[in-house]
Amino acid sequence: MNAVDGLSMTIGRGEIFGLLGPNGAGKSTAILMLCGLIHPSAGECLIDGVEVSKNPVEVKMKIGYMPEDVGFYSNLTAAQNLDFFGKLYDIPVEKRAERINELLRLVGLSGVEKKVGGYSKGMRQRLGIAKALVNDPEVVILDEPTANLDPQGVSDYRRIIREISGSDKTVLVSSHILSEVSKVCSRVGIMQKGRLVRDGSWDDLARNLDLLNLPEIIINVESVTELPGFAHGNIIRVDYSGDMTKARITASKDIRTFIGEQMFNAGIVPREISLDAVTMEDAILSYYNG
Repeated sequence: MNAVDGLSMTIGRGEIFGLLGPNGAGKSTAILMLCGLIHPSAGECLIDGVEVSKNPVEVKMKIGYMPEDVGFYSNLTAAQNLDFFGKLYDIPVEKRAERINELLRLVGLSGVEKKVGGYSKGMRQRLGIAKALVNDPEVVILDEPTANLDPQGVSDYRRIIREISGSDKTVLVSSHILSEVSKVCSRVGIMQKGRLVRDGSWDDLARNLDLLNLPEIIINVESVTELPGFAHGNIIRVDYSGDMTKARITASKDIRTFIGEQMFNAGIVPREISLDAVTMEDAILSYYNG
């Protein structure tokens, strides 16, 4: 079986795209091809219109890549490591120093003089993102960026990606953790057995849920005033908050339209009518197992 089989996808400039899939789905192989570290047996990979295998050096100047396990010189500080990598891109001394200071502030390592060998996993991951950005790339590729991070490290990662997203850079995040991709990516591609089985925004994935035959669909509802008593043939149960302004509706079908209509008819303004994270995870898993 091919590690990547007929993969075709396009990521727009300035977009944060999540590549989801279980371990072994082909995500890392696809990324290695995009970075020019392995060559596809057929087809081509383009970065900003440049074919990767034919122009590997030009492409490497356009991209920043953070693998799952980032390598650093443990006897050097963060600034010294970034300075070394900056030299590889022939960045002038003054511009390099300015860039390093800027990146260390971005990833929360400014003023840290400790050698990298004494860093925690979270600190190394943050430095890995800085390393991926040292050449001010147009495209940033992150492979399992939250692997083994503690909650604070995950929070730091989300903050950094949001800041990057405001700089018109294209970001590709590969992960098997749905909750992390959903927090930072506006569009996702789902890989399974080397193939892209779904591609679209979170809204796209939330449409046509009934076709996936999920056993339960959970819908969260909130308003500023007391909610009505929801009644529908597809409702399995409804759990209300004590003040009746929130409800967690478990149904056998996607009845969000009905809920919105019932609230409108009752003159109630909704603050939220959304699919629960559990339902979104079930939907993604249905593509994994399809």
